[in-house]
Amino acid sequence: MTDIKPIIAKNIVDLRIAGNMTQSELAQKLNYSDKAVSKWERAESIPDVAVLMEIAQVFGVSLDYLTKEEHSCETEKTNSAEEEAVAETEKKCRNRKIVAGLSVALVWFVATLVFVVADILWSAKFAWLAFMWALPVTAIVWIVFNSMWFNKRRNYFIVSLLMWSVLAAVYLSVLMAGASIWQLFILGVPGQVIICIWSKFNVGSKKQRKDKKETGQR
Repeated sequence: MTDIKPIIAKNIVDLRIAGNMTQSELAQKLNYSDKAVSKWERAESIPDVAVLMEIAQVFGVSLDYLTKEEHSCETEKTNSAEEEAVAETEKKCRNRKIVAGLSVALVWFVATLVFVVADILWSAKFAWLAFMWALPVTAIVWIVFNSMWFNKRRNYFIVSLLMWSVLAAVYLSVLMAGASIWQLFILGVPGQVIICIWSKFNVGSKKQRKDKKETGQR
């Protein structure tokens, strides 16, 4: 009886290389570790049917394709469909980046408008604070789009940026009014510690879930 492990391993390697994808990138799409992908490609273990279906979907091939050693001329049609799927994904990603970029640009356009109006009607002494407050607003817009479309791990950095920019904006606004509350920045220290603990906890929880999946697969 033919051992199907090396066949599946070779097909996964070929599809991954053809798709210009690393083991880590494939693992991330499947919500597995790159070690698991490496074991599949070395034919040390074999994904279960559900995971094989996910792999087939990622590369735009059929489940039958992954288990066959020889491929017919239908392979070219499959690759064509895969290329179309990749092109569509890249287009969607590009459009999302454009939308996010335009949203951030709109924030700074409004800040510039506020600065000009404030400078004309009142005084340039306070007008520049519009740009200072644009920083936390930018962070809010960034974290919204990043949570929906991009790498959520980046949220920890954005939350840190949001916290420190709010503290700086409040401090400078009060300072321009004639008072100094530098003690406000002390709040940022425990806040940053909480953000770091939160990030470590979430990463650890995700790793445990992946390890459980891999253990169950074996």
